[in-house]
Amino acid sequence: MILFFGEKMDPPEKIQFGYSLEDISMDELMRRQGYAKAGRHSAVKTCTWLKNSMNGNGVCYKSSFYGVISHRCLQMTPTLLCNQECVFCWRPTEISVPAPDEWDSPEQIVSGCLQAQRKLITGFGGSPNALSKNYEEAKTPSNVAISLSGEPTFYPHLPELIREFEKNEMTTFVVTNGTRPDMLRRIFPTQLYMSLDATGEEMYEQICRPKSPMLWEKVMESLDVLKEKKKNGVRTAIRITVVRDYNYSVANAEQFSQLIRRADPDFVEVKSYMHVGFSRLRLARANMLEQEEIRNFANEIAWHAGYLYAGESESSRVVVLSKTGKTSPVK
Repeated sequence: MILFFGEKMDPPEKIQFGYSLEDISMDELMRRQGYAKAGRHSAVKTCTWLKNSMNGNGVCYKSSFYGVISHRCLQMTPTLLCNQECVFCWRPTEISVPAPDEWDSPEQIVSGCLQAQRKLITGFGGSPNALSKNYEEAKTPSNVAISLSGEPTFYPHLPELIREFEKNEMTTFVVTNGTRPDMLRRIFPTQLYMSLDATGEEMYEQICRPKSPMLWEKVMESLDVLKEKKKNGVRTAIRITVVRDYNYSVANAEQFSQLIRRADPDFVEVKSYMHVGFSRLRLARANMLEQEEIRNFANEIAWHAGYLYAGESESSRVVVLSKTGKTSPVK
């Protein structure tokens, strides 16, 4: 069943986390959730797919789509600051994060992230379930996903940070909400992701809940920046998080396709909202889509935007589209 924008479903169930968000600091919350600090304002966290890959139990869809080796992927953020409070975000948007008094240098952040990652994976060295080859490889990450939490374009030295990671022979994936196009013009990662979760300003206000005015105009400007990036050899991708009751309808699929044509990305990822983390305070499990629904929605977008189905991952509820109908590994 497809619900149209504006129709409301049952409210989310009451979730108990064992602590009050009003009484816990962000540092303490991060510690409880398995984050490792890397300096004053950066953080690292290993994901489920790294753990699965370490044990030989499957890999992230970025492995099959883009050739990223899951157990050699470092997931980090250079800042927890964000100017949106997306309703589907699994992070604790309910907790405010102050800007740091002083920013760490790119060299400090990269060094801290590599040390933190090695510390986080130490337990696999003595695990009978871990593959020793994968564990040894994981000590030297080959890709960094600058997307863990917060909006990375708030870090003022992001261009230099990307270059510093690349000095360590790592490919760089940056995920942005598209609200800071001036910074996007300055960065040249291996692959630049932009989240596009609304087709117009009214929907954007409801699903992304921006903290500042005029951000929708910035998102539209960033679509043009994405198109410019391709001329500089940067791979580009648009990711649409689909939330039943918010942005899921046949009409929205056609409107998304118009924005996609404007940006002309190499890839389009159409992914269901996942009922995990703090998003459970805001949305219900029924807001998730089944894989068949995601596939149909993605095919509708592909038809209008001039893209082809290129692959999918049912476990992640995601479908990827491309102009050629193929994906390609990063170099």
